[in-house]
Amino acid sequence: MCGIWALFGSDECLSVQCLSAMKIAHRGPDAFRFENVNGFTNCCFGFHRLAIVDQLYGMQPIRVKKFPYLWLCYNGEIYNFKQLQKHFGFDYQTLVDGEVILHLYNKLGIEQTAPLLDGVFAFILLDTANRKVFLGRDTYGVRPLFRVLTDDGFLGVCSEAKGLVDLKHAVSSCPKVEPFLPGHYEVLDLKPNGKVASVEMVKFHSCKDEPLHATYDTVQNLPSGFDLETVKSNIRILFENAVRKRLMSHRRIGCLLSGGLDSSLVSAVLLKLMKESNITYPLQTFAIGMEDSPDLLAARKVSAYIGSDHHEVIFHSEEGIRVLEEVIFSLETYDITTVRASVGMYLISRYIRKKTDNAVVFSGEGSDELTEGYIYFHKAPSPEEAAEDSERLLKELYMFDVLRADRTTAAHGLELRVPFLDHRFTAYYLSLPAELRVPKNGIEKYLLREAFQDSNLLPKEILWRPKEAFSDGMTSIKKSWFSILQDHIDHQVDDFLLEKAAEKFPFNPPKTKEAYYYRQIFEKHYPGRSDWLTHYWMPRWIKATDPSARTLKHYKSAIKD
Repeated sequence: MCGIWALFGSDECLSVQCLSAMKIAHRGPDAFRFENVNGFTNCCFGFHRLAIVDQLYGMQPIRVKKFPYLWLCYNGEIYNFKQLQKHFGFDYQTLVDGEVILHLYNKLGIEQTAPLLDGVFAFILLDTANRKVFLGRDTYGVRPLFRVLTDDGFLGVCSEAKGLVDLKHAVSSCPKVEPFLPGHYEVLDLKPNGKVASVEMVKFHSCKDEPLHATYDTVQNLPSGFDLETVKSNIRILFENAVRKRLMSHRRIGCLLSGGLDSSLVSAVLLKLMKESNITYPLQTFAIGMEDSPDLLAARKVSAYIGSDHHEVIFHSEEGIRVLEEVIFSLETYDITTVRASVGMYLISRYIRKKTDNAVVFSGEGSDELTEGYIYFHKAPSPEEAAEDSERLLKELYMFDVLRADRTTAAHGLELRVPFLDHRFTAYYLSLPAELRVPKNGIEKYLLREAFQDSNLLPKEILWRPKEAFSDGMTSIKKSWFSILQDHIDHQVDDFLLEKAAEKFPFNPPKTKEAYYYRQIFEKHYPGRSDWLTHYWMPRWIKATDPSARTLKHYKSAIKD
């Protein structure tokens, strides 16, 4: 996890512009570099480093003797760099996994480079010999990327939008800073004066398609067919493979553990594979919650069962309310459920950074979207419509759960790893018949649970624990986090302001005091940028007025039972 920043064709002094690059310093606390591009005095790269691999030669922009005309700044991890080296005979100059991007581009061009990368990434690749700039982002947008391109060809690129909003430029109107779409790469021409022109934007991978890099994966020739035992076996094999490849690190690895199915599975498989890989330090797991929260109780059970070195962070509502503004500033969004869930993750990430030496943290993000785990999937009209919505959620992850997970961990200089969003694993799961993936017997994620039923990785009561939203599970059943927030905010926003909300905020107008409060904070830091969020996250197929699972009838009936 790092922070990348680059400018092409700046009309303003670069020493002034580079102050914007310092706004993402939290993403790379270990080192910083600011470098001009030879022959293009108005082009430069900025890089904040979190040193996870090759601590000696891992600074960026990466340049190697073999390709002196190529400059690479990237944020992410490429898990198959050794397999690609072996297949193509690449001669690496460093131990940095991202160096493979230079070799792939030189040999195959950008058209095959992005699809062959098994990992999470956002990159800026400059080819001064052919005067091209390339931008790319992984399938689910696990690593963030924003761009701004003015009418006169000035390009700014950054891991977070906050590094672009205050750039100086020659155009009179305010240029649009926008998220770079996941699963795409862009080709731009670099002109002699350092300005650029966009040539094409290409979608290189869809979540349902088996990735091109599967040919070079360590797991090959899975049994075909959809009989249940074959499917369950393939799910286990691919999930273990997803966790195993993410062990790549020269720094200590930890894991977030809420006690729900997803983080518990990740923790259990991670600990098992760390032992098999002869990693000598114990796995530290981390849970956050109020003293009587369901998450803390469940996480304790999981930790005791798998044998992790467990840490608990006791959460107080006053502390959560106090950090709301800095959380929204970090997130760059005002989505209601994203803000709620981010507070706990922000606080536990702060604890990990201050109190431990973990630099890499595993987490369970992506499972709910992939495995139809949200409670509202019980109300899907048909398996086919449920499958369609699962794909929609995966495509929108970069605005919601993936955004939350990245910003809250990156704010404290941690690198996040999310095995449920492994390209092979997700493509296989989405290839299964729709009727296999829906909730069954009143239980969501039934297929995933069934796949690990006989593995003995987890206690049965955890493997079959019902879905609990992170922001709800960390607080008491008696009073949810969203209720605590709403009680506090009720005194902060006048009824009159809410009545006039649609006039003040015509795009995505807030309909509750809570939404209005978050929007006010967002507009304070990012005025006029509300279109970064295309819509609020909300359950489907039911008349929901709040995104919390605890407001749904299915959840309430489950509690009574």
